[in-house]
Amino acid sequence: MRVAVDIGGTFTDFVCLDETTGRIIEEKAHTTPANFADGVINAVKKSGISLDEVTYFVHGTTVVINAVTERKGAKTALVTTKGFRDVLEIGRANRPDMYNYFYKKPVPYVPRYLRFEVDERVDFEGRILKAADPAEIETIAAELQREGIGAVAVCLLNSYANPETEQLVGRLLTEALPEAEITVSSDLLKVWREYERTSTTVLNAYVKPAARLYLDTLKSTLKQLGLAEEPHAMQSNGGTATFDRAKEIPISLIESGPVGGVIGGAALGRIIDEPNIITFDVGGTTAKTSLVSKGEVKITTEYKLEWTPRFAGYPVKSPVVDIIEIGAGGGSIAWIDDVGVLKVGPQSAGAVPGPACYDIGGTEPTLTDANLITGRINADNFLGGTFRISMEKAREAMQPIAAHFGISIEEAAMGVIRTATSNMLNALKLISVRRGYDPSDFAMLAQGGNGAVLSPYLAQELKVKKLIVPNLPGTFSAWGMLMTDLRQDFMQTKIMPVKDADTEAINDIYNAMEQEALAVFARQNIAAADVIFIRTAELRYVGQEHAVPTPLQSGVIDQQAADACRAAFDGLHQQHYTFSLPEAAAEFVSFNLTAYGLVPKPEINKLETTGELQDALVGRRTVLFEDRGGLDCPVYDRAPLCPGHRLTGPAIVEESKSVTVLCPGQRLEVDEYGNLIIYTGV
Repeated sequence: MRVAVDIGGTFTDFVCLDETTGRIIEEKAHTTPANFADGVINAVKKSGISLDEVTYFVHGTTVVINAVTERKGAKTALVTTKGFRDVLEIGRANRPDMYNYFYKKPVPYVPRYLRFEVDERVDFEGRILKAADPAEIETIAAELQREGIGAVAVCLLNSYANPETEQLVGRLLTEALPEAEITVSSDLLKVWREYERTSTTVLNAYVKPAARLYLDTLKSTLKQLGLAEEPHAMQSNGGTATFDRAKEIPISLIESGPVGGVIGGAALGRIIDEPNIITFDVGGTTAKTSLVSKGEVKITTEYKLEWTPRFAGYPVKSPVVDIIEIGAGGGSIAWIDDVGVLKVGPQSAGAVPGPACYDIGGTEPTLTDANLITGRINADNFLGGTFRISMEKAREAMQPIAAHFGISIEEAAMGVIRTATSNMLNALKLISVRRGYDPSDFAMLAQGGNGAVLSPYLAQELKVKKLIVPNLPGTFSAWGMLMTDLRQDFMQTKIMPVKDADTEAINDIYNAMEQEALAVFARQNIAAADVIFIRTAELRYVGQEHAVPTPLQSGVIDQQAADACRAAFDGLHQQHYTFSLPEAAAEFVSFNLTAYGLVPKPEINKLETTGELQDALVGRRTVLFEDRGGLDCPVYDRAPLCPGHRLTGPAIVEESKSVTVLCPGQRLEVDEYGNLIIYTGV
């Protein structure tokens, strides 16, 4: 048995693959915000499987993102170089909303009185100009102890070039403060940009105690239930790590849950020969979209926690799958602002009290209530009929919006859907059109409990020709976690010209990173033969501020390899910024290594045609559509649908954890793997 569990804002998703029979078990349990581990255990118990049969367990967790957004991390201190105490306060000084007179700067996670300075100095080339005095570190440690510090971030100037002094400070603090969690920046990332590196180190330290407690508690509980194997955590970079490794670098879990669906999308794309995919995941709280181009998942090191067009956010320099996320999910609350405009989200009813139609305490109208009122979802078949929802409660909650605009409840519900899809369409354009990609060159993949409800309309509006609704769309992110390998990323800043590059230094950097990667994987019981390396380098034109990640060949790097990397950089710069400067001088900025520890993955088998289309027809109902009003739609059960079956919209396809709403004029065909392929007709 191979198991994946993904915690969402409303539901905790469970997927289990029986490798012997190929059977897949999926379940949903309510997320338990008071203790997320309870939701995981509830999902496991609800599935009916025995954990002593499980050979692989992977978990996507929200514990890190919740700790930082809710400011519920440890009391954290920062130890840095003398004169750099206020790096967190100064930031980049780039007000994102320059005409906002009420703009407020991000408040540092470490207050000024808990930032301590060490009188030492290393220059940008790594030369120690002034060594640290151990007695000074002892004095700082004593002060930290008096303050009752739970975590310490150590980030010294230019330690990426020479970590010797920083490592010494880290060791001394670890010896003096055995109860505190110490994060040393050079153990986390060896890159320049003091503000971003300091911010990342501080955030890692801030969440480390909470992550350790959560992962240890969950692991212990799973062991008591029979799990014999080491559990794995889904990382933000699209790979996994053992719980023990994840506890060392918990900041790598900051987007742990959403990336599973992106990795699953890339894996499914390889199976069905669709290398270009826009993933679109609508859950209970958020809508998330990402882009897979030529089979490659897009990774960024420019992630900013809580960033908005009006708020600078907090930079996290570790690699994260490039995802656009907005507060628009099934539980997103519809409300009217101060000037009378209808809004949907970002506030969510979440798991508790949930949408009004759940009838467990929620009274405000949500997108799920709107979908119920318009006939898109069936009150008698929600979650396969295991969870009864109330049309009456949904209509009661929607009534105030209808009264405000002087329209019917059905029209109000369509207004809520229209507002939500407008926000979602903007997110889809941000990940595609505004990144230089033509959506018509991509297929779209719908996932999440609400993804297939809304995606047929959105794909049509985005001018995407083909939409894929995979098997198990409601729990697809958890399924994607079963398709991942272990992954670790390593970065080393070293600025040098591409022409007449110091190839000996480049080879030394990669050799050192590869040896470090092998040591990390050895601790996770991955043999060297099962580790593969992918190299990239960050290049820029001389005089530029930021660089472009560019593929670099494996093996020994010589000048010919450096020149080939430069040529690839010119092409990528042209794609991203619509111009390139082949005659201009270019330079390397950083050398990056991605290391994968390969693990077995489930095989996806083709299905046989075993029945007639008529066998899947279960009834008809009226559904409201954009600009078309109420249309009589046939309703099909997805389970009996077989490869080769074809439908024409409008139509509804129901399954236990999701619903597909086929718009008028769209065509649906079931492929040989059981995926629903929708042709939008654009």
